[in-house]
Amino acid sequence: MIGYLNGKIISKKPTKLIIDVGGVGYLVNISINTFEKIADKEDAALFTYLSVKDNALDLYGFFTVAEKEMFELLISVSGIGPRTAQSILSGIQIEDLKEALKSGNLARIISVPGIGRKTAERMVVELRDKVDSVADITEGFLQGTSSIRGDAIAALINLGYNHKTAERAIRSILDKHPSLSIEELIKEALTSLTN
Repeated sequence: MIGYLNGKIISKKPTKLIIDVGGVGYLVNISINTFEKIADKEDAALFTYLSVKDNALDLYGFFTVAEKEMFELLISVSGIGPRTAQSILSGIQIEDLKEALKSGNLARIISVPGIGRKTAERMVVELRDKVDSVADITEGFLQGTSSIRGDAIAALINLGYNHKTAERAIRSILDKHPSLSIEELIKEALTSLTN
């Protein structure tokens, strides 16, 4: 499974990009929200989801963990496939979607192109109680920055820890030792998480 890509952008369009990682060009489907975050960048780091079907392997990329987690929730709903989920994430900000699902705001969900009333109702019923598990977008972006904090959180996520656990561990250590190097920070976090 391909879970994360970091490389040079070869070409980009609002819903697709090709990213060169170690000499291999990956075609990645992205939302317009992700495109807006990388539009002026030459390099990109994306969390990814590999969709496997009988006749196709499609890779979807996300600028934040929150967007990937919301995508995975959306495709868990009957009748919503990866392309529809990509369309939904292109038509509404994650925080707006979370709020609309929690409050049952069908009008806001239906305003997204391609989503009808029945699909919106099914989304609300199936996801209302699950959207709080999606990483908080205000906790910061994990890539596209040179912050030690973001890089350390991304490293822990790549090692299998969930976003909230990783973010909490890194925040706790940086509160006590704000000048640690990335290596020291990750070692401290791993020690705290395994004890």
